[in-house]
Amino acid sequence: MLFCNIFAVAVQAIRWIHPIYVTSERNYTRLMMERMGTDCSALIKDINEWHFAPSKLMTLPLDGTKENYIRRNVKEAIFSVVSPTPLATKLKLVSYSEDVLINILDMDPSISKTYDFSEFIAGNKILPSCTPLAHRYGGHQFGFWAMQLGDGRAHLLGEYVNRAGERWELQLKGSGKTPYSRDGDGHAVLRSSIREFLCSEAMYYLGVPTSRAAAIVVSQDPVLRDQFYNGYPRTERAAVVLRLAPSWFRFGSLEILAHNKEMTSLKKLIDFIISEHYPEIDLQSENKYLQLFSQVAQKTMDLVVQWQSIGFTHGVLNTDNMSMLGITIDYGPFGFMEAYDSRFVPNSSDKEARYCFERQFQIAEWNLEQLSQAIIPLLDESQTVEITGVLQNIIQDSQNKLRDAFRKKLGLRTDVNEIDNQLLTMLLQMMEETGADFTQTFRQLGDIPMADLRNPDEVKKHWSLQRLSNNKYFLTFVDAYEKRLAEDGTTDSERRRIMCKINPRYVLKNWMAQSAIEKAEKDDFSEVQFLLNVLQSPYTVNEEAEKRGYADPPPKWSSTIKVSCSS
Repeated sequence: MLFCNIFAVAVQAIRWIHPIYVTSERNYTRLMMERMGTDCSALIKDINEWHFAPSKLMTLPLDGTKENYIRRNVKEAIFSVVSPTPLATKLKLVSYSEDVLINILDMDPSISKTYDFSEFIAGNKILPSCTPLAHRYGGHQFGFWAMQLGDGRAHLLGEYVNRAGERWELQLKGSGKTPYSRDGDGHAVLRSSIREFLCSEAMYYLGVPTSRAAAIVVSQDPVLRDQFYNGYPRTERAAVVLRLAPSWFRFGSLEILAHNKEMTSLKKLIDFIISEHYPEIDLQSENKYLQLFSQVAQKTMDLVVQWQSIGFTHGVLNTDNMSMLGITIDYGPFGFMEAYDSRFVPNSSDKEARYCFERQFQIAEWNLEQLSQAIIPLLDESQTVEITGVLQNIIQDSQNKLRDAFRKKLGLRTDVNEIDNQLLTMLLQMMEETGADFTQTFRQLGDIPMADLRNPDEVKKHWSLQRLSNNKYFLTFVDAYEKRLAEDGTTDSERRRIMCKINPRYVLKNWMAQSAIEKAEKDDFSEVQFLLNVLQSPYTVNEEAEKRGYADPPPKWSSTIKVSCSS
């Protein structure tokens, strides 16, 4: 039961105009492909030759006020047209993702060495094909309605359709004030920017649905931050991340419209989301909104299953941080567990442990209930009743998917419900009692032959298993595990192959990110790039990563690291 208990829980007239392009997306895509060549081998080396597609987002309700100033309440708008605030001091490129540049943005990596590229990432250079937008949304934060929130330090530059026909929305984070900045300065600092850059890429290579990060730049522009909200602010450097997602719409995008009874805009937005991101849903169907909710709920719960299976805790699961596409967005005080702790809280701002590891399912369910309330005004009476049942069925199904995910982590192919629950419960309880590392316990179980699990001299070669073996039920677990494998018909070599393919050797632990951040603050960006390289192959042993202790017990100083909402 322990296993089950842990996891149950611009106005319409504004259009893009460029002398060599027409506004038809079909023509845009054709011209792009012709310029690049039919073999798609030509990659862009000059940012001035790269262009956004005609923006579909500009068809949604736009804020009629054009002045760039902070306003508490914006009405009847989904976006405001607002430009980034240029950084005044010299820029330095911290790092970039070659995979994102090549395979999403159709850019040659050599573009990263150009001055204009860094200016583009910083928001200093606005391309002719770009109309920067800030998104208006609301949300529930720590369980309470927070009213209007919105992109307070982010600018959506536009949409790009690449050679694969994929549409991506490019957004700068840390690019200055918008009408939604509230009391903020619109900037981001280097430490938080590095964390988002690295973790979004790390999650992608772990197979978790996520936003991506293209590049990060830092300046000498001073930013004052009280990192831990304790009255001791310090001056840090402003940095900007270019991040990408198929869409940045979140639960709060709908909530603000429903809360303010802006039903025409709400319907327009939901129909847009269905048309652009859920084409399998018939826009003429009477049940289209119910179908949308069902799919969003399913994707969301599936995402949480994946988070749990890799020991990842988001840290701030407010409704404004939950994607309408079921992808991981808004990396702030996240954390990958070290010693297994079902109540793991990576966010020092979360005093009530609302967003701890074991509550992620419960919070996702609560957030989906808030989303349903935003959709209900568009439903009839019978659909309103049905939407609750839809969510409950998905939640129940998620428990089975979670057990399946952990079963695979143990190299098992078949599903034996109660037996597997008992086996997994035993393992997790031993891990919690002994402080065994979440990531390394599963990985090391795959590294060691089954027969060696009974040999203390062999077990001690695997530090997390050695901790686990201190539990009095360790050998009982080994016996039960071995019996279950025999019933499964899985050979030991097959078990180990499966486990080493599913269980990563490296995840982005906070101490690793902190080490890279401290060097980067001294303008040494080498560890940021090295970490990125390692995290792009998380299942493969990297000799240099081993030397740096990336798979070893965390250093003692790691326990002093605190990450807050400021991060």
